[in-house]
Amino acid sequence: MSALLWLLPLLPIGAGGALLLVRRAGRAVAIPVAALTLALAAHAAVTRPAVTTRLLFHEGLAVDGLSAVMVITVAAAGLAVLVFAAGELREARFHGLMLIFLGAMLVTVTATDLLLLLMGWEVMGAMSYALIGYWWHDPGRVRSGTVAFLTTRAGDLGLYFAAGAAMAGGGALVLSGLPQAPWRDLVAGGIVLAALGKSAQLPFSFWLSRAMAGPSPVSALLHSATMVAAGAYLLLRVQPLLAATGWAAVVVTWAGALTALLLGAVAIAQRDLKQLLAASTCAQLGFMVVAAGLPAVAGGVAHLVAHAAVKSLLFLGAGAWLSALGTEELRGLGGAGRRDPVVGVAFGVGAVALAGVPPLSLWVTKDTILGAAREPGLYAVLLVAGLLAAAYSARVLVAVWGRPAGGRPPGRPVTGWERAPMPVLALAAAGLGVVGVPAVFEAWGRLVGDPGAAAPTIGGLALSGGLALAVMAVVILIRPGAVIVPARLAGGVLGGWLGLERAAVVLVARPVMALARALARFDDRVLDAGVHGAARAGRAVAGAAGAFDDRAVDAAVAAVPRAGLGAARIVRAPFEAGLDGAVRAVAATAGRLGALARRPQTGQVHLYFAQAAVALIVLAVAFAILR
Repeated sequence: MSALLWLLPLLPIGAGGALLLVRRAGRAVAIPVAALTLALAAHAAVTRPAVTTRLLFHEGLAVDGLSAVMVITVAAAGLAVLVFAAGELREARFHGLMLIFLGAMLVTVTATDLLLLLMGWEVMGAMSYALIGYWWHDPGRVRSGTVAFLTTRAGDLGLYFAAGAAMAGGGALVLSGLPQAPWRDLVAGGIVLAALGKSAQLPFSFWLSRAMAGPSPVSALLHSATMVAAGAYLLLRVQPLLAATGWAAVVVTWAGALTALLLGAVAIAQRDLKQLLAASTCAQLGFMVVAAGLPAVAGGVAHLVAHAAVKSLLFLGAGAWLSALGTEELRGLGGAGRRDPVVGVAFGVGAVALAGVPPLSLWVTKDTILGAAREPGLYAVLLVAGLLAAAYSARVLVAVWGRPAGGRPPGRPVTGWERAPMPVLALAAAGLGVVGVPAVFEAWGRLVGDPGAAAPTIGGLALSGGLALAVMAVVILIRPGAVIVPARLAGGVLGGWLGLERAAVVLVARPVMALARALARFDDRVLDAGVHGAARAGRAVAGAAGAFDDRAVDAAVAAVPRAGLGAARIVRAPFEAGLDGAVRAVAATAGRLGALARRPQTGQVHLYFAQAAVALIVLAVAFAILR
């Protein structure tokens, strides 16, 4: 049965690849495949299979407690998003890309080694680029996809560095063995870089703003249980490595805390609903990253799952209103929540949960992380970050539930496909707080491999929940200011995402381009000049060699047959004179003998008999002598 684990990621990847080759049947294939993937994920979560293969080493996939939670979360979020998208985006290409993206994320969360993790990580990044720039005919969207892709790729280099360091140190690539790797500090540094980049933590956060250029279902999937969650998941997975280094856990903790604080402030300054939700995603992921550093693995995973439900719900609601009303500006969403009670109430549940209001899910899961923060300064930063979440959530509620300035806003109704997943996600956003019950949290900790995790305390829950309610009340009472932030704030540092993209251009992109131009000039002026000089020298040598060949070698070659002919003539002269003379002498002698032989031939018979008798006498004498 373990072999079925390969089917968990390969089913959506294979179906997605097939959809890229056709033009129709997008949702008719994608939704059943996503549903079957969810069923396989549930089966894997119960049976906990593990499989290995041999690509370079002993690579494999496995489902343990932590990945069991993730495969169900990823598959459920993927199904909800694909159901929502079926009413708006029917192209087979879109559904194919989404399924491949889903399968790559499933490889990422079940990989037991860095090699397979890298494969899933890379495919997921490539699909995110294709999905963000899905409307390729719009240059602005393509540029946004390129910025997001290049930024995450810069961080992804850390994962290659980590794998290289693990191999160079003679250690294995298995994730569980990284704390014992000879070069574990280098491995940890590479993983931290890759995870912070993928999870849009400081200083990489700006790419998530660019990712909003994609279709709303893409934003919902990217921001909920996939892509950005992959970095937080990886840090939670390798928490023993972070702790073993002594420094990586501290870096991760404060990177997450500062992101939660500063990007929460960025969210407040946004006038666009999707941009506000994107900044809030960075901030909420900051809590998960902090959980990996503290450590508070059980709380971090609980927050990841609850946040996946909440953020999927909010992005799908924003997408439904964007399609129906044609705007995502908070100013233009007045009364949007009243147009469709199902969407409005579900979205409201998600916003209240995001605010950390009791008794909804994020109130509890966030406190599991707050309770693990023993350092007062860190606790204060995280508490303020939580209150900022209450403030920007209240702004959203006021915007969508307030009365529109010009009566009921125009636009088309929300479709049944768009409405269908929202009640389920709202129930999850509200009910996942049950994990905070001490007995449940103890079992949860054992499930995800953090058996010593402490449940949130009553005092901590009361403090954070009470302050969140107070902040929301204040924001709601100042309704105009809650919706429309001052232009100076919206257009300033906070509204511009802390100027992170501009800083990346100035500090990274421009120096890299300048270096590239300098290298190009060096290539043109030095290397190319050297190549051209060598070519000219080669041509000169070739010319000289040709002239030498024509004048010396060819002359020598021509002289050899002439000398041979002269020698032959010299040798032939005496040889021909002597030999010809002997031949002429033999011929003359034969001629004379022939003439003598003709003389006895007179025609007289008696002379012939006399000659015969003489001959017989001579023969007889000779015979007698010789004997």
